[in-house]
This record gives sequence, C-alpha cells and structure tokens, in this order.
Amino acid sequence: MITAGQMRAARALLDIDQKGLAQLAGVSVPTIQRMEASTGTVRGMIGSLTAVVEALDRAGIELISDGAPSPGGGRGVRLKARQP
Repeated sequence: MITAGQMRAARALLDIDQKGLAQLAGVSVPTIQRMEASTGTVRGMIGSLTAVVEALDRAGIELISDGAPSPGGGRGVRLKARQP
C-alpha cells in the first residue's frame, strides 16, 4: 500500500512535518512516527493507513507502486498534475 520511504518522500514534496501529516490524516503524531519507522510496506490499523493515503491523495500526492508504469521504474511518489 505505502512504504515508510514513500511517506517521508511525500512529506518532503509537500514541505510538511510529521505533525502536519498527522493533522491532514486525522491521526496522532505517534501513529505517523510508528508508520515511518517501519521497514518495507507500512503495517498498521487499516483505518489509519487508509486515512494517511487518502490525505496524501487529497494533498496532490500520487503513490507509485512497485511495477507501475514509471520511466525510472521502482516505487516512489510524485506530485499529480494540477487540474485547471
């Protein structure tokens, strides 16, 4: 669903800290800290994970899953093109 590295990269693209992401997602800062301390795919309560992914999506972040079409390959994040 999302890796800890993707979460950190998404925050960097949005120029927000862990507290900012927690506020966007409606979860606690310790929840974000635990998620970002994970290795590989983030594990946790599905509701919290979903809230974070949806918050990033609303903020304009596109998560690129492993194997998804991307010129560079691999996992990652990117800003979505803004809609007029």
